[in-house]
Amino acid sequence: MDTWRNKMHWTTLLTLALAAPSNALVRFHCSQLVTQRLDPLVQPGLIPSTHVHQIVGGNSFNASMPPQKDMPGESTCTSCQFTDDFSNYWTAVLYFRAQNGSYKRVPQLGNNQFRDANGGLTVYYMQDAIYETQQKSKVTAFQRGFRMFIGDVNARTLAEASRYRQLTYTCLDTFNQRSPELIAFPTQKCKEGIMTSLRFPTCWDGKNLDSPDHMSHMSYPETGTFESGGPCPSTHPVRTAQVMFEVVWDTKPFNDLDWPSDGSNPFVWSFGDATGFANHADYVFGWKGDALQRILDAPCHFMTNCSTESNSKLQSVADMNKCTQKEVVGEDIDGWLPALPGGYQAQYGPDS
Repeated sequence: MDTWRNKMHWTTLLTLALAAPSNALVRFHCSQLVTQRLDPLVQPGLIPSTHVHQIVGGNSFNASMPPQKDMPGESTCTSCQFTDDFSNYWTAVLYFRAQNGSYKRVPQLGNNQFRDANGGLTVYYMQDAIYETQQKSKVTAFQRGFRMFIGDVNARTLAEASRYRQLTYTCLDTFNQRSPELIAFPTQKCKEGIMTSLRFPTCWDGKNLDSPDHMSHMSYPETGTFESGGPCPSTHPVRTAQVMFEVVWDTKPFNDLDWPSDGSNPFVWSFGDATGFANHADYVFGWKGDALQRILDAPCHFMTNCSTESNSKLQSVADMNKCTQKEVVGEDIDGWLPALPGGYQAQYGPDS
């Protein structure tokens, strides 16, 4: 019921939030830093990692990022709009599978007012549900060394994906659309692309900056979801901001190509999932000093107001686009490929 209610509210309430002052969230964009097979959270030190990721944030990103790493100190730039945010945010990459079995990478688009951005993704830090008009909650910023993961790369069924009920897809008929949200890939052609929304848990155990599965130190609320305002469980009593990514995949160029005759979806994640159930995301905290806590404590909304109220500096989209990193793996990830980088082929669910 909470998920359904969130879907029904999303488009209208986000539109209202864009139009009127509010004190409930900070939202900003990060341009593309690099796209390659590295994963310092799940597969630290491995070059290349098993599948392709798109990474944004501070340019100290590399294959091995221990918790003690000084990301603000080691970075010379960030692709994020807040200049104090040297965190790294990443997701898997979407590919189109042609009828002859070859694969082509789907590029990302800048979101809404960030259309001039070099792809990337939009980041939210929400103190309260997005449809709250006033900030009600005090939330704790993450600390240096904190990181987390959400999703299951092995999920191929709805039952397996339901554990991560806040990882969704929206088929965009218009660029500002935010509903309905789906757990599996859309099967129809989407006029403006496919948006993925990835919402991380919001309750921290207050002790561990990480855990072996990169998830156990965090929890969803004891009842309901973040949007419902449910309390944190006693095992994870510290309420944090909800980190959320929005990624817009430019599927428009593939709408004129041949799609499967059985009406199934032709898109596949870079690790082979063709169901969409294995959507996932990674987060490594890297804000400078107390910059994030200042923003979370400020009575502000979105970017400019949050910058002013928290005395935080923003950079232009042009400067965000300048912060890039040379890929180190050295492989073709963009041509028409006989297999996905790493040798993967499309993998369907057990009922396919």
